[in-house]
Amino acid sequence: MRQSMRTLLLAAGLAGAGGLATTAAAADDILIAVAGPVTGQYAIFGDQMVRGARMAVADINAAGGVMGKTLVLEIGDDACEAKQAVAVANQMVNKGVVFVAGHFCSSTSIPASEVYYEEGILEISPASTNPVLTERGLDNVFRTCGRDDQQGIVAGEYLAKHFPDARIALLHDKTAYGKGLADETKKALNADGIDEVLYDSYTAGEKDYSALVSKLKQANVDVIYIGGYHTEAGLIIRQARQQGLDAQLVSGDAMVTQEFWSITGDAGEGTLFSFSPDPRKNPAAAEVVKRFEEEGVSPEGYTLYTYAAIQVFAQAAEAAESTYVEDVAPVMREQKFDTVLGEIGFDDKGDVTAPGYVFYRWHDGSYDYAEQ
Repeated sequence: MRQSMRTLLLAAGLAGAGGLATTAAAADDILIAVAGPVTGQYAIFGDQMVRGARMAVADINAAGGVMGKTLVLEIGDDACEAKQAVAVANQMVNKGVVFVAGHFCSSTSIPASEVYYEEGILEISPASTNPVLTERGLDNVFRTCGRDDQQGIVAGEYLAKHFPDARIALLHDKTAYGKGLADETKKALNADGIDEVLYDSYTAGEKDYSALVSKLKQANVDVIYIGGYHTEAGLIIRQARQQGLDAQLVSGDAMVTQEFWSITGDAGEGTLFSFSPDPRKNPAAAEVVKRFEEEGVSPEGYTLYTYAAIQVFAQAAEAAESTYVEDVAPVMREQKFDTVLGEIGFDDKGDVTAPGYVFYRWHDGSYDYAEQ
């Protein structure tokens, strides 16, 4: 593994030189971070991540910290924009952060991970599902969530099983996440002998998708599969209903937020989406879930995935007796960790070895498991 700037400074004996600040790993506190879209149209997911991170840090510190040291949490806002994510990553380097739970969007995790790799910082994404994240041989990069090629297989097979005679449209938002998921779903669907009647893209952040809806109506679609985020998916299905298109909406894990229903209202009824088994229902998470609920918060979506990422870091650092990535990363690939997601481990690429994807259905303002 490459030597980080921090390691090179220590090896040169400069860490204790006059006027040079010591690193977080050598100080009384251990500086870590959570990074995601704290602002912007996907801020609801940043909120989930921050909530999970804050509670995890508080719980770990209450139990004695890591190696007897206190975790201190920094928060980075990338607004789900690649350039901002790189800027956030460099800010974390300058602050002496040793571990980042983040980012959320694949299009931000991937460029930020290059900075973390060069500077010897551990990254565990709770939410970035694009396969590229862990396919580049970067030994500092992990994730507690699944991958789009796994999710796409489940989605394609689900569509083939439940809608074998339907006219299916596949849409994506051109992002690393959305296009990647739509493409993997298309691959699996086509492998089952079903061809879509329409494959198209749309631009994220727009408010009027009436032209796209008209195209869907002209294609006489029965099912709309969207690779993208809840904001645009919600607007598309709402506008489809307004134009009289009664097609079934199916999508991926970015629908796992109550904000989806806030956008759609009754137009979201029956929407299907894939996500990992609900961690809120895992017995290992019961105590943490209860405390969130006592605060008036349901730890949905990626809240507990972020909590788990910090648990993994804490346990791996304790086992390695170090916060340096060259010491911690090998432990993460060798050991299992007790988390709110249950016992998890990681393969050589950094992907989590945990249950895959299942389908959920929105009904009357909430979602639960659908027929598999």
